[in-house]
Amino acid sequence: MIRIGVIGQSGEIPQEMRDLAVELGKEIAQRGCVLFSGGTSGIMEYASKGAKEANGLVVGILPGDTREQGNSYIDIPITTGLSFDYRSLILVHSSDVLIMIGGGNGTLGELSAAYLNRKPVVVLEPSGGWAGKIRTVAYEEAYLDERRSIKIDYAQTVQEALNIALSRLNE
Repeated sequence: MIRIGVIGQSGEIPQEMRDLAVELGKEIAQRGCVLFSGGTSGIMEYASKGAKEANGLVVGILPGDTREQGNSYIDIPITTGLSFDYRSLILVHSSDVLIMIGGGNGTLGELSAAYLNRKPVVVLEPSGGWAGKIRTVAYEEAYLDERRSIKIDYAQTVQEALNIALSRLNE
């Protein structure tokens, strides 16, 4: 099964982001893919909720040694014994492709880790946060530096994001 990592901020998020995350989770499940995330709150929780509503499989890569920080929609909790930043590296390496919604500093770090490891990332631009800004600071609007390690893709809708993500796996 294709493993799609969803990255975005934790904590309280606006209703528009919640709706996008739920829609993304549903779309991932409906396309027969497994949703991977950091497994906590915010974008991760709402994407997990959407996947579960569509009978999908949800894997949460959790910080620490307990399931306590994991959201209630996770089917397979993976406790890493690590802090949030190192947990994020496991998420990046465990995903075939990543989709970015919104995002703060932690999400930006995940984007950078994906870029360094040549993992495809699709940025859902209308979601705000770093997802709405990254194109303006990216080298040639598509790379994190002049090495052009791997192209960052942008989508305007959830369906477009999944179409791009799945097409990147066939390259």
